[in-house]
Amino acid sequence: MGKPDAEGHGPPDGLPDLPPEWGRVVVPDDASALASEAAAVRRELRRAAGRHTGHRALTLPLLVLLVAMLTTLAGLVAVTWPRVGRGTDRPTPAPSTPPVTLTGQPLPALDLVDAGQAPVPLRGLLPAMIILVDDCGCPDVVTEAVAAAPAGVTVVTVSEGRAVATAPPTRGVRALADPAGGLRSFLGPGAANALLVDRTGVVTRVLPDPGSVDAYQDDLIALTR
Repeated sequence: MGKPDAEGHGPPDGLPDLPPEWGRVVVPDDASALASEAAAVRRELRRAAGRHTGHRALTLPLLVLLVAMLTTLAGLVAVTWPRVGRGTDRPTPAPSTPPVTLTGQPLPALDLVDAGQAPVPLRGLLPAMIILVDDCGCPDVVTEAVAAAPAGVTVVTVSEGRAVATAPPTRGVRALADPAGGLRSFLGPGAANALLVDRTGVVTRVLPDPGSVDAYQDDLIALTR
């Protein structure tokens, strides 16, 4: 417990001793005597609170300014950073795939239709010279092919859709239609107007433009071998 000082003053009973560096502590009988000290303490507390609030008020604008600066710098870096192939970084188009040659390929088992819309297996007419008359539009080619074809070789004219093209008045022409477009799909768009197929169903020659019969007559005769 506390001990009294030289004048007999000491801490009340039940309270711990005060630090000696505080010196003599005098508690006045009238609390109003401490009013000036209390006012000074309140002023100091208000100043401390004002400083704390000011720091908090400045923190948010500073953060916004910092974020704006970082965003601007990031944009400048993205624009000015050197890139490999800058100015030529457009997608490179895929190289075009050359068409697969049809020579030596087997003819698909296609069913075409005749003028009465009856199905006709194309492979049942082999060996044959097959002419797509929609793209060709060349009755003279058909006439010459029939005249040059050896016995046993069928000249087949094929039109797209269900309507069978009118065959020229030449013996030995089989006029058919390809409603499903299977033959054109096999040849590819614009790939050929005529083809020669041997008795085993193998394409021996593709003719983008049949032209004169002299250009393919030997191949036409070879279909019978």
